[in-house]
Amino acid sequence: MSQPKGTVVLAYSGGLDTSCILVWLKEQGYNVIAYLANIGQKEDFEAARKKALALGAKKVYIEDISKEFVEEFIWPAVQANALYEDRYLLGTALARPCIARKLVAIAQREGAQCVAHGATGKGNDQVRFELTCYALCPSIKVIAPWRLPEFYQRFPGRRELMDYAKKHSIPVPVTPQTPWSMDENLMHISYEAGILENPKPAGARQPVASSLWLGWRVPPAGREEEEGVLVKVTNAGDGAAHCSPLELFMYLNDVAGKHGVGRIDIVENRFVGMKSRGIYETPAGTILYHAHLDIEAFTMDREVRKIKQGLALKFAELVYNGFWHSPECEFLRQCIGRSQEAVVGTVRLSVFKGHVYILGRESPRSLYNEELVSMNVQGDYEPADATGFININSLRLKEYHRLQSKVTVKQDE
Repeated sequence: MSQPKGTVVLAYSGGLDTSCILVWLKEQGYNVIAYLANIGQKEDFEAARKKALALGAKKVYIEDISKEFVEEFIWPAVQANALYEDRYLLGTALARPCIARKLVAIAQREGAQCVAHGATGKGNDQVRFELTCYALCPSIKVIAPWRLPEFYQRFPGRRELMDYAKKHSIPVPVTPQTPWSMDENLMHISYEAGILENPKPAGARQPVASSLWLGWRVPPAGREEEEGVLVKVTNAGDGAAHCSPLELFMYLNDVAGKHGVGRIDIVENRFVGMKSRGIYETPAGTILYHAHLDIEAFTMDREVRKIKQGLALKFAELVYNGFWHSPECEFLRQCIGRSQEAVVGTVRLSVFKGHVYILGRESPRSLYNEELVSMNVQGDYEPADATGFININSLRLKEYHRLQSKVTVKQDE
């Protein structure tokens, strides 16, 4: 055993890696406090607590951060219509700053100078965890075992980690490990590594119909809420309504998950520079993405929406890369939140066999003018005006092709 090195708060999951890291940190001379975040995953938290204590943790914190995850991290992403590389709804990327924020808070509460995590040295999560920690507590020391030569040279593979677990009586499943790595939270389940590292074989499951009403509304006077945030879900079949953020999100996960909504198999670009293959299931997030996109198009000015789309691309990139607590990301959240003031209304949709179908929408802030757009009524519009509009817009095209004709003739001479 090494000389005492103080206290470290470990972001602990109860799995093989962080269980071994807990024991290894004690070997290095640290007093270890284990922190397990309840962020919506299916987990026996009491069993995980007992396991951590049995492995020598000085104390165990199990923190339920599901509500703040939905309200403070998922909702801004929904407002942004955030997609990384056109497909990924950022489930893990949104969870990490939420988890790491509490990690820092516990370290400060316990007077610990160090925090530790079990993220791999090749992935994005190490960046997300640590950028959050350094942003919120610049003096904190982060211990990342999978980046320390004395750790990864001792444990070059899973076999060595399993041997270490056996030697130190660390409980591990007696059945073979799943041939991939899985991470679960309220927003999504991700599958990576193992057999999925070969991008050719199929890895996704096959998906089955329910109708829902999703409503956005103006908040009551005097309350500080942002528009563009889901406030109610009503099942069109039985009329059951769900209103609290956490409750309605869990309900959507249940309904959409049964229909295979939000399953994707993609190759993405990690921030550290390599491509990786991942399989994601994001049921509620996918419903919210499509519903919010629809009501936003219905209520938002065209030019504002163009600008907001550009902001959303940058926001998704910042979140994916771990910069949630950066000044630029805070600025973007403010801008995107400001754009949502008119995003109010109700969307009717159905889910069936992996797809989300928008069936209709209504809003008191709609910019859709039925009389103006109707083919049967002239409304407040003069069709003859379109002639000048077309002539002006065609001028640039005429000049371009006039020049091209001259260049072609000259080349043929």
